[in-house]
Amino acid sequence: MAAVGPDSLFIALLTAVFVGAVFTIQVAREFINFGASNLVGGVLAVALTRELAPVLTAVVLAGRVGSAFAAEIGTMKVTEQIDALFILKTDPIDYLVIPRVLACCLMLPILTLLSLVTGILGGLIIATNVYDIADTVFLDSARNLLGIWDICTALIKACCFGLLIAVIGCSWGLTTTGGAKGVGQSTTTAVVTSLLIIFVSNFFLSWLMFQGTGSALLQGL
Repeated sequence: MAAVGPDSLFIALLTAVFVGAVFTIQVAREFINFGASNLVGGVLAVALTRELAPVLTAVVLAGRVGSAFAAEIGTMKVTEQIDALFILKTDPIDYLVIPRVLACCLMLPILTLLSLVTGILGGLIIATNVYDIADTVFLDSARNLLGIWDICTALIKACCFGLLIAVIGCSWGLTTTGGAKGVGQSTTTAVVTSLLIIFVSNFFLSWLMFQGTGSALLQGL
């Protein structure tokens, strides 16, 4: 949990603050022309909550944590430490995989919430200092457009992504062969596979959670 959570906190928050800032630049410059500057905060908050925060946090963890899991377990595999666990009557799934899966499933939602807050803060700084949008207008818009279901979807997605990252990383680690070269190949493949599965699963999760037409913007008008 320490490796997945606190050790990954800085890079996740740094990513979130710049994503929130650049998204605000792109949204604000267009919305101001239509006289809809009061919607900038809400649009940013909805985009971060539903998609950007869970997906980008998962991408960061796939590169940092998923690769570490694959490398650690892959090294244990090629140096026959996994075989030693079998000799000691210890199931490597229980001893190595399950703790990592639980850590990712628990810590990724927390990181996602922190990234969401940091991303909104980054957007607020740009909106107030560059586009002269009042901070009260920005925050009121975010509060009006966001719903409890939006927060729930972010947590559900984060938990699913955490499960996928840990399972894929550990799976490639346990199937590593070929010495040091094999460890490198398993690590690279684990990251690439995790990224692809995150994007594909995000599509299906979003399709299930957000069917039909939405009314968030109408609430903010």
